[in-house]
Amino acid sequence: MGKIKLRKWDSAEHLKTDEDMVLYLEACLEEAGDDAAFIAKALGTIARAKGMTQLAKETGLGRESLYKALSGEGNPSFATILKVTTALGIRLHAQPA
Repeated sequence: MGKIKLRKWDSAEHLKTDEDMVLYLEACLEEAGDDAAFIAKALGTIARAKGMTQLAKETGLGRESLYKALSGEGNPSFATILKVTTALGIRLHAQPA
């Protein structure tokens, strides 16, 4: 039996449409609970799917700083989150829990 070559799963490769991205973020918001890093990483995944260079231009933030802030290891400010969601065409909204 031959060797099977596997590669690491990258959700960004499967986010093809705006609807895919919104549904992905909705699922992550439900799953995250109070884990802010999980949400930041989800936004980073969507940003990679859309194109980080273009996002950097639209937000006025550096590409490297966006990668860091949205890695799940960073701690982005709420202002950064708002800039990113606006540039991604995603609207945040509140509803009763």
